[in-house]
Amino acid sequence: MLSNRVGTLLLTALAPAVWGTTYLVTTELLPPGRPLLAAVVRALPAGLALVAVTRRLPRGVWWWRALVLGALNIGAFFALLFVAAYRLPGGVAATVGAIQPLLVALLSSGLLGERLKPRTLIAAVAGVAGVSLLVLRAGARLDGLGVAAAAGGAVVMATGVVLSKRWTSPAPLLATTGWQLVAGGLLLLPVALFVEGPPPAPTGTNLAGYAYLAVIGSALAYALWFRGIRLLSPTDVTFLGLLSPLVATVLGWLALGQELTAAQGFGAVVVLGSLVAAQGGRGRGPRSTHPLPSTDRPTAGTTSSTI
Repeated sequence: MLSNRVGTLLLTALAPAVWGTTYLVTTELLPPGRPLLAAVVRALPAGLALVAVTRRLPRGVWWWRALVLGALNIGAFFALLFVAAYRLPGGVAATVGAIQPLLVALLSSGLLGERLKPRTLIAAVAGVAGVSLLVLRAGARLDGLGVAAAAGGAVVMATGVVLSKRWTSPAPLLATTGWQLVAGGLLLLPVALFVEGPPPAPTGTNLAGYAYLAVIGSALAYALWFRGIRLLSPTDVTFLGLLSPLVATVLGWLALGQELTAAQGFGAVVVLGSLVAAQGGRGRGPRSTHPLPSTDRPTAGTTSSTI
């Protein structure tokens, strides 16, 4: 049981690790000033491909559930992330976003009946501190709307993670992943056209970057993320999201020659320590996170959701 859980954690951790490469891919391969276009291309083609491969469409309540989850995990999250990125330094946005594990722990306690442990709360606070040391710079300016957008992004993503655990689907994981990618991409498409205008003609380099984001950053990464939500506690899964700023920082140092300070190194240690602490004491696996009955829950269904 323990080895299976560790394997599931490691596979799930690949998703936020991959998302940590997004900054490098965006800055080096994609056209500048088009983050919403990148979000649409990242979500919509991958979702359509998964729906085409699985040949499954939502049924019954899953039409609106897929729309809600797609909006939370993809559409609203990316839109708020876009606002935060434009109005805040990256370190501030990442630090505010690091409150997500704490939010998921609180929501899981209220909606899923999970016991809120002091260890989890301490690890969540330590995670925010570690990310701030890792990415926050002295003299970083604060913008009220930007901070609100970053906090809103953490709230909608945390809500999406918890609802993904609460709601189950009789369809395969890849199908439900595809539904939500399509829903999020369709919601983002008119926003991207309104804010950024028609997309420019892509170069070969642009196409390579978009292909990476769609295939690796969405289809593969979100499938692994939602699989983790199905098999693990949402709180355990969301702590793994702290790996994204860690991977982004390491890649900036290795690939872009950015400076890595002693404070950042200490922040990385704190982040990893919070991840380990959050997963501790669960060797026998999490107890059921569905204490409340659902009238449409299948007897042998899957739980799936999308950041």
